[in-house]
Amino acid sequence: MPLLISRNDITKIDVDVIVNAANTALQMGGGVCGAIFRAAGPSELQAACDKLAPIKTGEAVITDGFKSKAKYIIHTAGPIYQGGNTAQEKQLYDCYYNSLKLASEKNLKSIAFPLISAGIYGYPPNKALSTALKSIHDFLGGYDGEMTVYMIVYNDDAFSAAKKLYDGVESYIDEKLIVNDIERRRRSGNFSCKNSDVEYPESILCESEIFANLEDSFNTKLFDFIRQKQMTNADVYKNANIDRRLFSKIISNDTYTPSKNTIFALAISLKLNLKETESLLKSAGYAISHSSKSDLIIEYYILHNQSQNYNIDELNFLLYQHQQIQLGQE
Repeated sequence: MPLLISRNDITKIDVDVIVNAANTALQMGGGVCGAIFRAAGPSELQAACDKLAPIKTGEAVITDGFKSKAKYIIHTAGPIYQGGNTAQEKQLYDCYYNSLKLASEKNLKSIAFPLISAGIYGYPPNKALSTALKSIHDFLGGYDGEMTVYMIVYNDDAFSAAKKLYDGVESYIDEKLIVNDIERRRRSGNFSCKNSDVEYPESILCESEIFANLEDSFNTKLFDFIRQKQMTNADVYKNANIDRRLFSKIISNDTYTPSKNTIFALAISLKLNLKETESLLKSAGYAISHSSKSDLIIEYYILHNQSQNYNIDELNFLLYQHQQIQLGQE
């Protein structure tokens, strides 16, 4: 059940339900609200909303999607920012939680949210995003169904929560890419097998050495880490931002090898250090590449979280800012 960040037009994304940042009167407004009304057909959507209005701040109601791409539209009224007291934060939290509850009651599999209250209602984007993510994770953590949640953003202000990491990752990427390029140019020569008079190209391994150095399979290694970290399977896949079906496939089929992206997600969920992450990757035939910007960002994130207080959403902000695939996408 991944949570993914996307810069997109919420009226054009392919999901079961989109969420409208509405006013309590459920009247057509500007911004995201106006765009959603225009996509659905203003008169039809307004007539449906009039039957449900008014609503309280934090409440959510659902209508048909009419002419929009989505089957349904959920309307929720966020708070107007007035210092961000506890009551306002709770109202904003409820917007997301109540919307997800409505979607789950209709067994909807995908939902797209705008950043509620972060426009003309004045909520600081970083605070609005923090509350949104907490609410979404709280709901998904107790939800047994399958649901993909998209957070649609329009500017990078929403990612200031990751700013402390973003500043450092730029120089780290540049440094590692340069060093890797120098090393690649410097490296030369052939690979030679032990106990053999024959020299082989670097890409060819000796059969005796392969079988002498067989290690635990990925499946075995993953189970070992889950036991070591004393986590439940549900904790692992939810914290990894992957859905239950994929995780079930991983643990039930010892010949299945997930993508490198998924293994990184599992490593973050399990709070593995860099050495442990490299071990898990190696068991599946992967390695951290200093020619890959995505790998460098993840490596940097792990190295600069010595307390291993990982947050996969924070890491995904960094990947998103650098136009890399987010963790949780197989």
